[in-house]
Amino acid sequence: MRRALVGRDEVFDQAWRSLGEPGQVLLEGPAGIGKTALLRALTAEAARSGWLVLSCAPTECEAELPFAALADLLRPLADLAAELPRPQRIAAETVLVTGDSDETIDERVIGAATRSLLEAALASGRPVLLAVDDAPWLDRPSERALRFALRRVGPGPATLVSSRSASGPAVPAAPLGLDAGSGRLTRLEVTPLGVNALHHVLRERVGAGLDRPLLARIAREAGGNPLVAIEVARAVQRLPKPPEPAQELPVASSMHQLLADVLAELPARCRDAVRLAALLSVPLLRDLTAAGVGPRAFDAAEEAGLLAVTPARVEFTHPVYAAAVRAGIPPGVRRGLHRRLAGVVADPDERVRQLAACTTGADPVVADALAAAAVRQHTRGAPDAAANLYEAAARLTPADDRPTLGQRLLAAARCRFDCGDHPGARTAADEVAASFTGHVRAEALLLRAVVAWSADEPGGTALAAAGRALAATQPDSLLAGRIHAHLALFVDLPDPARTHAESAIALLSGPGGDRELLAAALLHLFNSEVRAGAPPRTELLDRALAMEGPEPSWLAGTIPAVWWKGIDDPDRARDRLTRLLDRAAARGDEPSQYELLKHLGETELLAGRWSMAQRHIAAARDLGELLGTELTAETWLTGLLDALRGRLDAAAQVAEAGVRLGEDLDDDWCRRIHLQLGAFVALCAGRVADAAAGYGRLAALVDRMGLAEPLAQRFEPDWIEACVAAGDLATARVALHRLTERHRRLPRPWTLLGLARSRALLDSAEGGDPSAALDDLAAARAAVAPHVLPLDRARCLLVAGVVHRRLRRKRPAREALTAAAAEFDALGAAAFAARARAEAARLGGRPPAPSALTATEERVARLAALGRTSRAIADELFVSPKTVETNLSRVYRKLGISRRAELNAALARVSADAVSAGGHKG
Repeated sequence: MRRALVGRDEVFDQAWRSLGEPGQVLLEGPAGIGKTALLRALTAEAARSGWLVLSCAPTECEAELPFAALADLLRPLADLAAELPRPQRIAAETVLVTGDSDETIDERVIGAATRSLLEAALASGRPVLLAVDDAPWLDRPSERALRFALRRVGPGPATLVSSRSASGPAVPAAPLGLDAGSGRLTRLEVTPLGVNALHHVLRERVGAGLDRPLLARIAREAGGNPLVAIEVARAVQRLPKPPEPAQELPVASSMHQLLADVLAELPARCRDAVRLAALLSVPLLRDLTAAGVGPRAFDAAEEAGLLAVTPARVEFTHPVYAAAVRAGIPPGVRRGLHRRLAGVVADPDERVRQLAACTTGADPVVADALAAAAVRQHTRGAPDAAANLYEAAARLTPADDRPTLGQRLLAAARCRFDCGDHPGARTAADEVAASFTGHVRAEALLLRAVVAWSADEPGGTALAAAGRALAATQPDSLLAGRIHAHLALFVDLPDPARTHAESAIALLSGPGGDRELLAAALLHLFNSEVRAGAPPRTELLDRALAMEGPEPSWLAGTIPAVWWKGIDDPDRARDRLTRLLDRAAARGDEPSQYELLKHLGETELLAGRWSMAQRHIAAARDLGELLGTELTAETWLTGLLDALRGRLDAAAQVAEAGVRLGEDLDDDWCRRIHLQLGAFVALCAGRVADAAAGYGRLAALVDRMGLAEPLAQRFEPDWIEACVAAGDLATARVALHRLTERHRRLPRPWTLLGLARSRALLDSAEGGDPSAALDDLAAARAAVAPHVLPLDRARCLLVAGVVHRRLRRKRPAREALTAAAAEFDALGAAAFAARARAEAARLGGRPPAPSALTATEERVARLAALGRTSRAIADELFVSPKTVETNLSRVYRKLGISRRAELNAALARVSADAVSAGGHKG
């Protein structure tokens, strides 16, 4: 049930903590806001946790049925009624309709029986939750009995009640007298859902996906109320086509009819006032008074519950009411009302909106005013509103003013992209490109390319659109320089990417050049040279970083982080990505957040922080679904995480589907990442021949593309391991030469560890003396900090154990394999841990005895030994830092140490003791 609860994690957690004290919780909010769903989720959680749940959900039609709600609530306690004193037993049986008596029951006895049953339930030792959904509909006898019992029961049950919010500033009394007793009452307002949460609700309840601007409009019109949003979404689905941005959303027919009936009964002057208020973005009394409508004009509507008049403004009881009023105004009448408001409203943006609504033909003055308002809205961080204004300005722009018309349509398309509406931006850019020539066409095609890239559109869509944009503009223009800077990103091959980056730098370095794009072009030149195998010119990186300022271009903002994670500097990569993510979140830039979350997920995977990686990947998937992307990268990252954690079947499915997708789309990047994933899964599953073949296909593809240094793909050590295991030593030697060259060009911790592992395996397989290789392996592992590449370091131990076992050196083999298994366990690398234990089992003897540490203590200790901070360990294990410190204190005491620096040696002694214990019998 909790998984189905969307957008309520915080209030759920608050309520659950309060109930666990045990305490009293009141969920408040308007009808349809989701109180019932939240209450049901909490009761389901209580039931799963072994609580006794007593609940009722009264309805309006049951309000006149005495004890209907109380009977539902007490029914699980029916068997306890037989133990009550006779008057109470008869009262309880009467309420539960389990007995037949002619005696008159005193209502106070029913209250006493309710109290006694609750106390009997509490005496069982189980936590008890009493839950009442929609308390205002409790029948009065049930309400009084419960109020009586709750005021008198001892250290009582946890109590959970939902109720509709009352209007007005005063805090209403809580149902059942919860605020009058001695227990602490937690009042929680169930607030409107945001766009992201409503997206999930509508997808589940309505079934169809909605583009983000339409979803935002539904959320706004529904006031974040999921029930109302569902009805509005269903009404939208019944339309022959989605509504245009300037069109009103349909109102659910039942709500429309309800409002039509209410409005029809209002006096004409009041109805006119309500219409004027509904047509204002913010119905301020000063504007309404200027339009000739005073506060008294709303009396009848206020009495009908349609709206409320405050000292400053008119507030509709629900936003849908205002939408229904607007939908019912005849078009001619509506234009007249808009004209009337346009002449009196004080806010310039509101005046422009009213003018646009009453103007039916081309009008350059109104169009200019709309465009100016669009600029203001975009500046204020409202690109969706700006897009609507630009489109309205374009509709009122004279047809013969083609340059202005094109620029306004192009600006609207850009705003669609800025607010995350990829489908809307795609359509708008295509329409502008098809309708205009020259500079406007080139700009539209460049935007089309950006949308394609950001939305993970298939094939070479982005590259093709940018190529057409370049052909549509002057080759020596600044626009051409901007297009070259984008092509440096879109081209996956290093040599063409380098050419585009050099052209961009040449064109953007002169007067009027874009400094941010120039920095991006420098970063792409640096990146493409590295990928082509050239020595890294870090001076290009430093120059770009000095030039880019606080807001790097999205074109290359992640390149420094990609470089740093490629050279195994996760701290710098994480720091840059996190800073960029915070800035993107602050400005509401969801496309950038989406990209950054994916990079953060990969960074944490390499750093061995897999729980954190999972959070980033899940967040990226949620954003990707909202933005309408193909979800390729986050699906691949999920598959990689599954493989690392030993969920090989799930990872294999991702790899197979991804390779097919790459073939269908002729997308080399998609092919590469999924070929590597598939080969890695095969290696983990022991299908070494399949793994060797998969890595061979990957190497051939990388070579065909001219990628001498594919920074993100570090596959050669695994290829060598697969070839050695499959007996193909010749290919293993070829792969070793390839890895040696990569290390010579750019030494990194992963190449150092990979070379050491590979040489030890090959020397052992070829029958030579691997002693020197084993020494090199130990030295390489010691040279790499534990927090940098924890999985690779643990795999070095695994290889050392395998090589020692083949040499019949049982003691060092068992030491290495035992330590490897412990490090794999700390990471959660189930498949590798199982393999280490399987190799150890081949040594014979008794399995290693467990240490005195508990499983939690040992995992905390292993992670601390890897260099994790308490906060990082807490994030990894989903516990508090205090819990981590408590476990470490127990570990120190059990191991006889006093600080973290001693953990590695102490854990090694534990492993050695286990080995010794396992070797007594052989």
